[in-house]
Amino acid sequence: MQLKINATGLNGTIEVPGDKSISHRSIMFGAISHGETVIKNFLRAEDCLSTLHAFEQLGVKIEDDGEIIRVQGDGFEHLKAAKQPIDIGNSGTSIRLISGILAGSDFTTTLFGDDTIAKRPMNRVLNPLRQMGVVARGVGNLETPPIEITGGSKLTPITYTMPIASAQVKSAIIFAALQAEGETVIIEKEKTRDHTEDMIRQFGGEITVEDKLVKLRGSQQLVAQEVLVPGDISSAAFFMVAGLIVPNSQITIKNVGLNPTRTGIIDVIQAMGGKLSIEETQSDNNVAGTVIVKTSELVATEISGAIIPRLIDELPIIALLATQASGVTVIRDAEELKVKETNRIDAVACELSKLGADITPTDDGLIIKGGKSLHGGKVTTYGDHRIGMMLQIAALLVKEGRVELERSEAIATSYPRFFADLAKLSR
Repeated sequence: MQLKINATGLNGTIEVPGDKSISHRSIMFGAISHGETVIKNFLRAEDCLSTLHAFEQLGVKIEDDGEIIRVQGDGFEHLKAAKQPIDIGNSGTSIRLISGILAGSDFTTTLFGDDTIAKRPMNRVLNPLRQMGVVARGVGNLETPPIEITGGSKLTPITYTMPIASAQVKSAIIFAALQAEGETVIIEKEKTRDHTEDMIRQFGGEITVEDKLVKLRGSQQLVAQEVLVPGDISSAAFFMVAGLIVPNSQITIKNVGLNPTRTGIIDVIQAMGGKLSIEETQSDNNVAGTVIVKTSELVATEISGAIIPRLIDELPIIALLATQASGVTVIRDAEELKVKETNRIDAVACELSKLGADITPTDDGLIIKGGKSLHGGKVTTYGDHRIGMMLQIAALLVKEGRVELERSEAIATSYPRFFADLAKLSR
């Protein structure tokens, strides 16, 4: 499709869709808890619907009236064998976390997905699950999907030092640990998003977190809850950056989730001199707020170390932000970008370079020389929703030529109304 280009200003108020990570987990916790879980503001995008349909196949009754989702949970022990392999589409969160949930099952389940999922490594999840007593196998050395999971009737608790910083791997182990006899200890490489830990507490469970040390015991019984999903900061990030770099812009984004393990992009924007303000609100279970951004003069920065897990999904749009800053921005320690929906290091560098950006990929990040004007070109999402949205925001800066985007349908994976919200701000 041909993208809207050369915006003269973005102004107005939007509310981004529900948080993707919390939406996934709301279905999962509802399924393994006892009673009826009520979910509001669920993200009805392809990835989260893959999780919903997976649990329906596992025997969980789920009702969706278009506004509220009700999940009738009856504990881990009442999950049932699926009648056929479960298709999780493009969702890495689904396949990795569901693997942990199935760790204690007394049946075998096959999980598979689309072409991009078939390339994503699963050994990082399967190795610790095997230590706990799960029989699991995938394809090749990295054990990519499809994978086959046969739960262990008696799971063994483990002490596991994470070789990588990954909330998905941590969460898979936590779900398995809830079914083990005894205490499991997880030692993180870097502190990652903690939605799973928060929701264990919300659903009546107990878990101890001390910096990078996570401890929990098995055989806990969780109780159904009401979940109000805040807006996804990863989706809001595209409009934050748009408001900062498109001339004559001021954008207000309501109900943005502000979990501290997810707000690295706000720290980066502030370090670069961006005009951003927050009006914070506190609900029972989630911190959320209204974020306001204005067109800004930006300066380069370095992004590395402990902040990387707090903004890993936002790095493609941060890279675009850096192309409009004065100076050279360096992103390091972001090897995890290579195993997302695509190799996002190479994808960002390749596609933005086609539009005139001066951006160089490295083994673990990007070097971005700011101050470059962008021009038209033919670009692709590689089937990756975040690359697609980043390229649409880039197109707003183009002064000459056309921007044509291949595989734009990938954006519906996490933000089905993205183009409509952009059009609302462009009026």
